[in-house]
Amino acid sequence: MPNPGAAGEPRQPLGTSNPQDLPRPQGDSPAGETSPSQEPGQEHSRAPEPPRRRDGRYVAMLVSGALTIVLGIAAAVLPVPYVVESPGPTFNTLGTDHNKPVISISGHPTYPAKGNLDLTTVYINGGPNGPVNIFEAFQAWLDGSKAVYPEELLYPKGVTKQQSEQESAVAMTTSQENAVASALQEENIPFGQKLEVAGLSDGSASAGKLQTGDVFTSINGKAITSLNVVQTALADGAGAPAVVVVDRNGKPVTVSITPGKGSNGKYILGVLLKYKFTFPFDVKISLDQVGGPSAGMMFALGIIDSITPGDLTGGKHVAGTGTITPDGTVGPIGGIAQKMRGARDGGATFFLAPAANCDEVVGHVPDGLQVVKVDTLADAKSAVERFGSGQDVSRLPTCSNN
Repeated sequence: MPNPGAAGEPRQPLGTSNPQDLPRPQGDSPAGETSPSQEPGQEHSRAPEPPRRRDGRYVAMLVSGALTIVLGIAAAVLPVPYVVESPGPTFNTLGTDHNKPVISISGHPTYPAKGNLDLTTVYINGGPNGPVNIFEAFQAWLDGSKAVYPEELLYPKGVTKQQSEQESAVAMTTSQENAVASALQEENIPFGQKLEVAGLSDGSASAGKLQTGDVFTSINGKAITSLNVVQTALADGAGAPAVVVVDRNGKPVTVSITPGKGSNGKYILGVLLKYKFTFPFDVKISLDQVGGPSAGMMFALGIIDSITPGDLTGGKHVAGTGTITPDGTVGPIGGIAQKMRGARDGGATFFLAPAANCDEVVGHVPDGLQVVKVDTLADAKSAVERFGSGQDVSRLPTCSNN
């Protein structure tokens, strides 16, 4: 905003606009000439000037400037309901974090592995992680390496930072257990798994019949070895009551449950389930300050490379992302555009992406990074083996040739 009185601004005349009406100051007359209104030798003084009126433009400029400053401060301080995602660091599942192996295995032979199987991360600002202001959101929107989303797309309304961190930690623990299970299944190593009731949903069809901690044994006479067995039995029953046997505190309990219908139209028991595994050897994953489920596939590949002879990567630099289920299904994740950029910045040239994320992959692949889409852990392992052994990988499935 221009300052009042700046160069170029019209200046207002002092006093009246008619100069000849003013008495001429003494000394201004030609020599020997006197003003008709003044006697010789009479002291002369300038007539008092009328008060100067304040220019309305000056006041308006002051008010406008003050409002601009106030609004600028408010914009810089007040949070906006957006979340900003930016590329985070990568971690080699075959390497160390804070001088500790990311994956430690005891009770089973292990083999040294070279190369990188990097898991990728995303920094998230906004929501329960702390507010962002409008300038930060706008700057991120202009930055091709970042993404801006409405807060409600990523977080339930009212969720606290503590709740978000707890959920993220639980998701990471579940991801690690699923990674071990999927790796052992891929290598045909037997292990035990059971489904345990973690809670009941609102209006559950199992209310009053199942309890938290119940371990599923059978449904309609079929032994429950995976979630798929339960889903298949309910689909085949088409809404008919299901006979479910659970282990409750070491004792068998039989209940009959009439399933309800979920939002997707499938029959459900209305329970939250988690896997309870019994593994033949110990796998410990140590990774500080990282949460969520999206590292599952890369953990599984790291475990496979550690318990099998040779180098899965052939010493090359691979990165990727994706959730994993015990049966080896790779699921979608968030922030894949930022994860691909983080992987390339970390030195990777080969990237494994969940097929379900392909719509977000296209158009965001950094230069120098080949992205392969995968549906299962077997797909991911096969792709890394081909890449690591120097075979032709140009025909591997990508998100641009669905």
